[in-house]
Amino acid sequence: MSPIDGWWRALRGPLAAFVVLAAVFATTDADACIARWLFFDADTGRWLGAHSAWTNAVLHTGGGWLVRSVVVAVLSMWIATFIAEPVRHWRRTAAYFLIAVLLSVGIVGVLKHFTNVDCPWDLLSFGGRFPYVPLFSDRPDALRAAHCFPAAHAGSGYALMALYFVFRDVDRRKARAGFAASMATGLIFGFAQQSRGAHFLSHDLWSAMIAWSVCAGVYWLGFRGSLRATADAPMPEERALITMP
Repeated sequence: MSPIDGWWRALRGPLAAFVVLAAVFATTDADACIARWLFFDADTGRWLGAHSAWTNAVLHTGGGWLVRSVVVAVLSMWIATFIAEPVRHWRRTAAYFLIAVLLSVGIVGVLKHFTNVDCPWDLLSFGGRFPYVPLFSDRPDALRAAHCFPAAHAGSGYALMALYFVFRDVDRRKARAGFAASMATGLIFGFAQQSRGAHFLSHDLWSAMIAWSVCAGVYWLGFRGSLRATADAPMPEERALITMP
């Protein structure tokens, strides 16, 4: 299978679902309805998670440090592959994980500065000062620049979908577990932020799609669908088998 074919095969199903859901959010008030139903108390005019230690200190601040710690740990492993022979065959895998996660987070971070979308807590209908402007509508020049789309914190959780490709060639069960864990992390981070009024559900949807596209793209296009020690040579364990009498 060619790298392009592999990437498209990984992308086509999620992309089809994303297009449908993104179109629904873009053409209806589903975002606002979900926010009012689950996360906003209209009687008090407050977001349910605005003053919660769980959403602010544990899931937002602590969650951010969790993802950073994972990245630092993998970076340390990558550096160790240049020093210690027993872990040298993990160099390519560690490099993939770092590139995929950092690129996913980086793209979401850059988009936040150019999409010019408000956070829910800034909107008039949720006690803020600014009118709601749909994602693909022309934003009035009089409004200040906004930086709330896509969802960066949830995106950092979804970026861990790189774990699926880390284990894909080794153990499909572990790969599926890694995917499930990353999806759960992204959803938990996303719901925490939505309960604070920082994002709508559609913001998380876009972040998840970006993360999956990047993780699959780096795996298939950057690493040609293989995280072996090299693309063509056998790993150390296989070389030992080859040289055995």
